[in-house]
Amino acid sequence: MTSGYSELKSAKIVGIRWDTQDTATIRISLLDEEDRRHYSFKPGQFNMLYVPGVGEAAISVSSTPEGSDVIEHTVRAVGYITRALLSLKEGDIIGFRGPYGNSWPVESVMRQNVLVIGGGIGVCPLRPAIYYLLKNRKKYSSVKILYGSRTPKDLMFPDEYSSWRESGAEVHITVDRGDENWRENVGVVTTLLNKVEVKPENTSALVCGPEIMMKFTAIDLVMRGIKPENIYLSMERRMKCGIGLCGHCQFGGFFVCRDGPIFTYKQVEKLLNVRGI
Repeated sequence: MTSGYSELKSAKIVGIRWDTQDTATIRISLLDEEDRRHYSFKPGQFNMLYVPGVGEAAISVSSTPEGSDVIEHTVRAVGYITRALLSLKEGDIIGFRGPYGNSWPVESVMRQNVLVIGGGIGVCPLRPAIYYLLKNRKKYSSVKILYGSRTPKDLMFPDEYSSWRESGAEVHITVDRGDENWRENVGVVTTLLNKVEVKPENTSALVCGPEIMMKFTAIDLVMRGIKPENIYLSMERRMKCGIGLCGHCQFGGFFVCRDGPIFTYKQVEKLLNVRGI
């Protein structure tokens, strides 16, 4: 986990790719050569992106954790800062701090069966973990990716599913509502668990999506015999400072930016139930 208040750095937007009607992947590069050379992150961590004159938002990194001069953040327009980010153009300069937070346990789950379960844009913080798992595929017993979204048009990164399969992952996709061209599963993402073999004694799950989706996915996984401490959830929230000082992201006794954003289901099970989700 990264601690302390990082110096605000400058970064240039080098590309914007619209993934859906309201979501785009922003590609940025740090302006200073030394900053570019020394920057690295672990899958699941986030950066603070600052739009001059507007404000700052915590956005998970969605690109490969392997060394690169370009860092990707996939952003949905849900508030004034994210809308401001998505109004920028290639060549614009933004502020940058990070990385912050803990990470998906991709190293500690080696030699296990790994379930990666994403809902909606929750697959974006999982994408670096997917890259890592598939680059090191021989170190895991199996990698199974289950991903669901509302409609086919809302699916993120559809051009990558074939390469995930070719790299050794078992991939299943679902949507809540299909169309005349949809040929895969229809239903919530938990329905995909019936399509895969789950060996609870040697399986860990990485889960990210809306809280209600994560709660019921975790409940289903526990019912299948997976231990709560082997189920990892990304509890992203509105984070203002990134280091646990402002209190915006408080979740029970935790500050998501400082103590997370990755928690085990064992850590947050009671909190999810108390919230009545």
